[in-house]
Amino acid sequence: MDPKLTEISQLFERFKAATVRNEFETCTRFLSQLKVLLTEYKSLPPLFQNTPNAIRELTIARDIYEHAVVLAVKMEDQDAFERDFFQLKPYYTDARGRLPPSAQEYPILGLNLLRLLVQNRIAEFHTELELLSPSALDNPCIQHAVELEQSFMEGAYHRVLSARQSVPDATYVYFMDLLAKTVRDEIAGCSEKAYDCLSSSDARQMLLFSSDQELLEYVRELLLFSAGASRVGDQKWLCDFPESKRFRALQGDTIPAAYHSNTQLCKGAGANCLRNATLLFLGFQSHIFSKLDCTVKIFPLPSS
Repeated sequence: MDPKLTEISQLFERFKAATVRNEFETCTRFLSQLKVLLTEYKSLPPLFQNTPNAIRELTIARDIYEHAVVLAVKMEDQDAFERDFFQLKPYYTDARGRLPPSAQEYPILGLNLLRLLVQNRIAEFHTELELLSPSALDNPCIQHAVELEQSFMEGAYHRVLSARQSVPDATYVYFMDLLAKTVRDEIAGCSEKAYDCLSSSDARQMLLFSSDQELLEYVRELLLFSAGASRVGDQKWLCDFPESKRFRALQGDTIPAAYHSNTQLCKGAGANCLRNATLLFLGFQSHIFSKLDCTVKIFPLPSS
C-alpha cells in the first residue's frame, strides 16, 4: 500500500477513536490534517483521475467526509455540516459508478434534507429531493424528512413534534430538537392570535410538553430580566406558575416569580405594580402571548 495512504488510514483511525470519546478539539485537529493529506490525490474530486489506487483512495476519502458530517452534528455546528456535506456529495453522485454503496449515504442525505427544513430553505429542500433516485426516495431516512416537510407545510405541528420519537438514526435527534423549537414557536405565535385566555395545562398540551417543568424551561428561555421599571406598559409577563417555583435572578439571588392566582395566562386589568420601587419583572422576550396584559404580583428585589 502507498505509504501516504497508510499514514492517512492510521490518522483516520485516531480520528474515529477521538470521535467516539467526544474529544472535539482533537477531532477537529485530526480532520484538518486529513483534509490536507487528501489534497495530494488526483483520483479525488474534481479530477477523478484513474490512478492505480483510485478506488481505495476514493473509498477512504468518502469515509472521512462521512465521519466529518457526523462530527459536525455532534458538535452542533451547522456551518461545518454544510461544508463537509458538499465535500462529500461528489462521492455519492460523480463517483457512484466506481465505488460500492455506502451504508451511511441515505442517513446523511436524509440529515441534509432535515437541515434544510430546519433552516426553512424549502426551495433547496425540493431541489435536493429532485436529484434523488426513485430507490432513494423509498429509503426510510429520506421518507422521514419528506413526511416532516409535508406535515410542516400542512401545519400538522403535532405530527412534527411526535416524529422525534421515531427518528431513523440517532444523529437525527439534534436537528429534530431544533425543528421542535421552531414548531413550538409557531404554535405559540398562533396561540397568541387565537386565545385571550389559556391555562397552563392547555398550553402544555398544545406544545406537547409532558410536564409543567418542561413548559417552564421553555418559558425561561424566553424570559427577559428587567430591573428598575415602574410600569408594565406593553411588556409580556409570566403569571402562570405558583410562588413555590422560583427563578435564579441577578447576582444569583433567589426571588419569587411573578404569578397569577388562578394560574392562567390571561387578559387582565393591568399590573399590580409597586411604583417608584426597584422591581424585577419577569417577561417574555419572544412573541409568545405578546399581546396579553396579565394581572401579576410584582415583588421588590431583596435588599443587599
